[in-house]
Amino acid sequence: MRSGTKQKALPVIVERDNVRYEQQLDVVTPKDKERISHLLVTTKAGDVREAVASVAHLVTEDSMVLLMANGMGFAEQVAGDWPHLNIYCGSTTDGAYSIERQHICHAGRGETRIGRAGQNERPPWFAHWESAIDGCVWDENIETALWSKLAVNCIINPLTALHGCPNGELAKQSELVAQVADLCTEVAHISRAEGFVEVATALPDTVAGVIAGTADNQSSMLQDVQRGRLTEIDYIT
Repeated sequence: MRSGTKQKALPVIVERDNVRYEQQLDVVTPKDKERISHLLVTTKAGDVREAVASVAHLVTEDSMVLLMANGMGFAEQVAGDWPHLNIYCGSTTDGAYSIERQHICHAGRGETRIGRAGQNERPPWFAHWESAIDGCVWDENIETALWSKLAVNCIINPLTALHGCPNGELAKQSELVAQVADLCTEVAHISRAEGFVEVATALPDTVAGVIAGTADNQSSMLQDVQRGRLTEIDYIT
């Protein structure tokens, strides 16, 4: 939690499959002195660096730092600022939304992939993730998973933000269908140039599947635009 928070424990409610789970979580603030052994960062891409900076004095070379945000580039920023950190990256297709503060609905089951460039073996701490989260896998080639999600976000998020529409409209309006096709071609060229040939080949089908599977959803970028907040466009495109 941010500095100034007086709570020592935080009640969190999660609803899934019409079942309600409630748990009290201990609160740690940047002013606390206890070291952080495992740090999960799930902020907006542009806030990752600041979030890590706020607790950098509590993280050591033995700590595990897992970054899970849209886009790419923030992991390199964090590694450049704190080269001693053990940085892992993750991507998920699980769906959730806030009903109110600390009250979350787990709306869609997906897959969570976690990995670290150049590391094939699973670290000991990953066993806790694997047992706690359905569909959580260690990915020896996490770069491909991250690039695939980036490629999809490049196409869906900016278009929905520009046209102010839910994801499903990208498959209904002929003008938007054509724009999706053009962007798939462009992003596929870039993906092949970066060595992600399989991602490029599968991209049209992958994008179509995501649009169909999230037809009623509003992309995070559209929500940011509607609320007058900074978007993640620089980390996505």
